[in-house]
Amino acid sequence: MIQSIELMAPAGNFESLQAALDNGADSVYFGVEQLNMRARATVNFTVDDLPEIARRCKAVNVRTYLTLNTIIYDHDLSIVKTLLKEAKAANITAVIAMDQAVIAAARAMEMEVHISTQLNVTNIETVKFYAMFADTMVLSRELSLRQVKYITDQIEKENITGPSGRLVEIEIFGHGALCMAVSGKCYMSLHAYNSSANRGACKQNCRKKYTVIDQETGFEMELDNEYIMSPKDLCTIDFLDEIIQSGIKVLKIEGRGRAPEYVARVIKAYRDAIDSVADGTYSKDKVVGWMRELEKVYNRGFWSGYYLGQKLGEWSKGSGSHATQKKVYIGKGVHYYPKAKIGEFKIEAYDLNVGDTILITGPSTGAKEMQVDEMMVNTVRVGSGTKNDLVTIPLEFRIRPSDKLYKIVENKVEV
Repeated sequence: MIQSIELMAPAGNFESLQAALDNGADSVYFGVEQLNMRARATVNFTVDDLPEIARRCKAVNVRTYLTLNTIIYDHDLSIVKTLLKEAKAANITAVIAMDQAVIAAARAMEMEVHISTQLNVTNIETVKFYAMFADTMVLSRELSLRQVKYITDQIEKENITGPSGRLVEIEIFGHGALCMAVSGKCYMSLHAYNSSANRGACKQNCRKKYTVIDQETGFEMELDNEYIMSPKDLCTIDFLDEIIQSGIKVLKIEGRGRAPEYVARVIKAYRDAIDSVADGTYSKDKVVGWMRELEKVYNRGFWSGYYLGQKLGEWSKGSGSHATQKKVYIGKGVHYYPKAKIGEFKIEAYDLNVGDTILITGPSTGAKEMQVDEMMVNTVRVGSGTKNDLVTIPLEFRIRPSDKLYKIVENKVEV
């Protein structure tokens, strides 16, 4: 049996965190407050959330990683130390960092450190240097699998260990958004909007459509159907066996700004794929099925990144998602009857019909998708419910008043 790898899930809020836990993540990474690379793109957790994050994850033996991976200014240092202190008190597993001040502060507190991709680790000598401070390193996104394997082989050959005394572990990105910047370092947003991507406040102006103008002649050329600064999303599920054979220990899924159903579906697909490689059942037919599932949630189209030695050139064909499905808000949770295993919802928009696929999301519920096989209104079995109806649906899981009810429908996109 091939040794399995750690599957790391993104968590931008409690809905996504629970979705990750429910679908087989081995670890989760998340930001707190503003000092992380998704400070603008997601709600983010607060310091007060750290004990609850740790509690939920510890209950299912999932590791927790706090991202403190932006550039740090002097006025941030006191906040950094406070966050690290609170993370240590909550028993958060490790901190993901790129600024030497954060690394030093974490090590002074004897916290486990993981080197962020923003530090551009691309060779074995750099691995040796950061091994003085870190147990895990996220390699630069520009490396090929051949280069990755050389690094993992040398770690074993030279017995390169981190502060914990165990061999340094290598982590790479396996799925999600890619950026044309070098491992995420970019100044376009700062230049155009005075909003720094390196401080987690990217405005994503690279994802827009542009017109090129010849300054000498004034000739204008619209870059038709090509968003030339917006790469397609990374997807490695169709060569995951090669990824695992490269010797990496952690596969990271990008998406802390994504919805909980994205986390649920992507983590489930990669969990199944990793387990299939481990037990020898990984196959092309299974890959086809996993790809169909991945295409249902937010994506800009897929390509394999640099891992197979390709040059950058897989550009997205539009500014938005190419997902084959979308969610439509229907209503909210009202009550759950545990003995009867029935959930009650109030419909606030559109109709809900027997046979529809629904999505229920919430901070404790995560993201649960299912088909409506039967439904009742006022104790009467019906085929559909409409606005202002209180409908009841058989459910094997608890819902709460904070939960939202969506209908999943086909999304027609031109690619």
